[in-house]
Amino acid sequence: MLGLKRLGLLAALVVVGLAPAAAAQAAAQPSTQDTQYLQAVHQVNLAEIEMGNLAQEKGQNQQVKDLGAQFVTDHTQLDQTVQNTAQQLNVTLPDAPSADQQKVIDKLKDLSGADFDKAWVTAELAGHVQAIQATQTEISQGTEQSVVQLAQNALPVFQAHYDALVALAQTLGVPIPQTSASGTPSPGGTATTPAPGGTTETPAPGSTSTETPVPENTENTETPVPSVS
Repeated sequence: MLGLKRLGLLAALVVVGLAPAAAAQAAAQPSTQDTQYLQAVHQVNLAEIEMGNLAQEKGQNQQVKDLGAQFVTDHTQLDQTVQNTAQQLNVTLPDAPSADQQKVIDKLKDLSGADFDKAWVTAELAGHVQAIQATQTEISQGTEQSVVQLAQNALPVFQAHYDALVALAQTLGVPIPQTSASGTPSPGGTATTPAPGGTTETPAPGSTSTETPVPENTENTETPVPSVS
């Protein structure tokens, strides 16, 4: 009997010891900002991987092909961290790019040669501006440290992509968005709630906003993707 009593006491102590840990885990739930950023950046990665593959397949300019290959590598690596972080925080991720991102992908599939190159760079430029702004918002407003850290690691990747795109755009004669993506977006260009299912990276043709870079809202009249006749 004494042995059973001791076992019962030990079990009780174990439960009591686990209670604070469980409470701490419950208190560490990500905020809406953190959750939406994870979901949005995951869709960015899915779209970028597909667009990078398209660049390698359909691009005429070798720099477009090379940059597309780099995007596939970088976004695949980044998305592994996104998926791991989401799993740890019990955040459900979308299983496909957003509807707007898919429109861009479908548009690019219908293009070829120089038309494809310019349309691809145009969409990527505007999208990376918004990706940077949404990531900066997560860094400044996120509350879950693992998500904030992810954003801090993603920011230099997005900025390096943007810088490479600017150089390529100048070579191809593609207009460059008037919003700075090198760490300091223009005033009013930071989204507070990057909603899931949007197009942080790959805005729909003709809609690439530098004022409201919420991933699901991508309106911009400055750098429309060339239309298909």
